[in-house]
Amino acid sequence: MDVKCAFLYGDIDEEIYVCQPPGFEDPDFPSKVYKLDKSLYGLHQAPRIWYETLTQYLLSKGFSRGTIDMTLFKKEVNGELLIVQVYVDDIIFGSTNEGLCREFEKVMMDRFEMTIMGEMCFFLGLQVEQKPDGILNHQEKYIKEILTKFGMDDSSPELIPFTAQTCLTSDDNGNPVDAHQYRSMIGSLMYLTSSRPDITFAVCYCARFQANPKESHEKAVKRIFRYLNGSSRLGLWYPKGVNFDVPAFSDNDHAGCRINRKSVTGGCQYLGECIVSWQSKKQTTVSLSTGESEYIAASSSCCQVLWIQHQMMDYGINFLHTPLFCDNEAAVGIAKNPIHHTRTKHIETRIHAIRDAQEKGFIDIIPIETRKQKADLFTKTFDKPRFYELISMLGLISF
Repeated sequence: MDVKCAFLYGDIDEEIYVCQPPGFEDPDFPSKVYKLDKSLYGLHQAPRIWYETLTQYLLSKGFSRGTIDMTLFKKEVNGELLIVQVYVDDIIFGSTNEGLCREFEKVMMDRFEMTIMGEMCFFLGLQVEQKPDGILNHQEKYIKEILTKFGMDDSSPELIPFTAQTCLTSDDNGNPVDAHQYRSMIGSLMYLTSSRPDITFAVCYCARFQANPKESHEKAVKRIFRYLNGSSRLGLWYPKGVNFDVPAFSDNDHAGCRINRKSVTGGCQYLGECIVSWQSKKQTTVSLSTGESEYIAASSSCCQVLWIQHQMMDYGINFLHTPLFCDNEAAVGIAKNPIHHTRTKHIETRIHAIRDAQEKGFIDIIPIETRKQKADLFTKTFDKPRFYELISMLGLISF
């Protein structure tokens, strides 16, 4: 559902004055200003005031607010659960009882002017197809829009974003390109990574050169667009009735950045067999060994797991002892060894939070074969067979 003129429902609790609108000045008092009683679009306080107004209303109707996600509201009635998620003036909701959904619609329309959209099929650029056996998330419409925007809709498709031999450098002697256009392309692709983990590493790789882009970098970005032109009908499939736990995977490409030799961290987290979160990021420090860089990557994935565990508590689900799979025995040993020795004393203290999580039973770091490491896709480039093997492991399907 959508709230019409949401910001205008908020009552202002401070003194704010505005000039008389041009063309609507009071001829008797042309030098006077208006004192606002209600929030207006354009005020910095408007989103906060609207959210406070909505929060107080929902709390008065028996809802409770999430402790981690403050935009999440839930209500339990006779063992049935109603969940409401708010994004400014857009609201998505669902329940184990359809009657609670109808009741919620009425509650909202009693207080606000609403537009009821029906079953969710499009939200913030994400297309959602709800089927009897599962849910498909994709951004086919958005892909076509950005291909047209950057003149790539007639380009020849590529089978993979990058070849296994792709290696980008600062290219100091290369010809510069329009930095604004380059950043616009990167920004458009970044938004797409919310449903396309297969391009996450490639986009983050190219994003490193936004300060001073060259022709070689623009060529790499355009190759990603050509890959999207041939794979626009690719989406994440969430099947119904699968095992519901939270396995996580962490991987690393040691000294993967050829410019400063920093390593690249990759991670992904699942609910059952469905990937729900993924990351690809260059580490902030230079690691002295593969074990150290893998340990840092595992710590990063651990932080994401802890966030998911706390988030799921808001839904009334308690996940502990999450398996965290790492393909480096040295990193597993460091995480399970509570004694600081000479090989780890130089590692930043915050990285060792993974040891605390291991000791308290929040996670269990487990070794895994490199071939089964699902986070591999977020650390480096691959040839075509391995690339397609990895994206099938992530749950991406052609529809």
